[in-house]
Amino acid sequence: MKSPCSSTIFPLFSFLLLSSFQTVILADSYQNFLQCLSFHSENNDTSNISQVIYTQHNSSFSSILEFSIRNFRKHGIQIRIRSGGHDYEALSYVSDVPFVILDLITLSEISIDGENKTAWVQSGATIGQLYYRIAEKSKTLAFPAGVCPTVGVGGHLSGGGYGFLLRKFGLAADNVVDALLIDVKGQLLDRKSMGEDLFWAIRGGGGASFGVILAWKINLVTVPSTLTVFTVHRTLEQNATKIVDKWQYVADKLPEDLYIRLFLTRSNSSSGRTTIRATFECLFLGGVDFLVPLMQQSLPELGLEKSDCIEMSWINSILYFAGFQGESMDVLLSRTPTSFYTFKAKSDYVKEPIPETAFEGIYERFYEQEAEGAVMIFIPYGGIMNEISESETPFPHRAGNIYKIQHLVYWQGGGDEAAERQINWIRRLYSYMASFVSKNPRAAYMNYRDLDIGTNNNKGYTSFKQGSVWGFKYFKSNFNRLVHVKTMVDPGNFFRNEQSIPPLYSRKKKGD
Repeated sequence: MKSPCSSTIFPLFSFLLLSSFQTVILADSYQNFLQCLSFHSENNDTSNISQVIYTQHNSSFSSILEFSIRNFRKHGIQIRIRSGGHDYEALSYVSDVPFVILDLITLSEISIDGENKTAWVQSGATIGQLYYRIAEKSKTLAFPAGVCPTVGVGGHLSGGGYGFLLRKFGLAADNVVDALLIDVKGQLLDRKSMGEDLFWAIRGGGGASFGVILAWKINLVTVPSTLTVFTVHRTLEQNATKIVDKWQYVADKLPEDLYIRLFLTRSNSSSGRTTIRATFECLFLGGVDFLVPLMQQSLPELGLEKSDCIEMSWINSILYFAGFQGESMDVLLSRTPTSFYTFKAKSDYVKEPIPETAFEGIYERFYEQEAEGAVMIFIPYGGIMNEISESETPFPHRAGNIYKIQHLVYWQGGGDEAAERQINWIRRLYSYMASFVSKNPRAAYMNYRDLDIGTNNNKGYTSFKQGSVWGFKYFKSNFNRLVHVKTMVDPGNFFRNEQSIPPLYSRKKKGD
């Protein structure tokens, strides 16, 4: 199947590709050249093509040429690649050195092949747009990606990506079968031409370290026409701690068709007192008549009743968990978030259930003033995640993890002083959790970017040892292979940021 990028990439990059031919394009043959070029384009529009062709007679020729020929190390200009803008530490659009943003927002075409259960999706598309296009074609095809519809596909897939289908179908990156990438030499590569090492690296190792990923070919998955969801809240007064404790022992062992994630937040009880609330959100790939007995057997402490459950289609479950229940699926096409907050996030992996008494320490911190907008999200593992090798992709957090935690704190306004208070609060919570989570390394999830765990030298040389401080937390021993791939495809470290994969230098290069 033809890639959907073929008609879009050309006008975006043609002036760069043709710049080396300017000296041989004579004035009297210019129109012939345009006509020939338009003949081989899909729209046969000479006027559009001429707008992206620069000859020496064009007043902008010198500025365009000089802009594209720059000594990266001499000038210190970095490229930041943005697909959606959800980067947790803003590395795709913020830097403390001179930089340019390569915004992929206009690369948002999606082509669904329902017969072969595949799709090509450009990196600038959002997850919501992808879900919308899938639902247009089929009621029983889906893709195992995230909940928030405004997340960009490029960053989501290249960092791993997960959602409510995690335990059944794995990560979003696990379902990538091809990609189109522009490397540091300006070559347009697919899976075959980039080779399996680079293709391995971009499926969970962070695409921005290796090049500009324009599009992804993904396998779609088949789900039942009827799914069941529920959202159940329990406060401390309603025995929340006991239910959470039991959830730890069963969530990863439930059938892979059943996914139940858990939220801890601060709330008000029915009497108006501040309390802790546990929220259980579930997606089940089946009907309510099978789910309720399963829950009564596996997690009776929750007290789930049939009236708590709603049967719906897969696309309606996407709307439900995104907070758009009852709305038209057109809302998935919007790129604008429904709310704007400042936040700081961290992540952990849990291999053994946290002692019930340890939750008292969590609650104490949630009662602090800075925790008004705090939340801990517990994501269950097990299922197919136990069956995929740690080295299958750069994402290594597979068997042995019973769940993952996302620590978050939100706030609005208050300037730098408020930000410092909230960030210090979540750092204290993270420090408290150290005894109860994975160790050596204390693992973290790359798509929950956290610069606290280590950074590169943004203005100079970064050694393997320095990079491994944060690299082994995200990738464990897969970091070694990622460094090897980086050294092979981008030895000059053109594509870099505060947590990009560093190449393995034998010595410091001049100018670093």
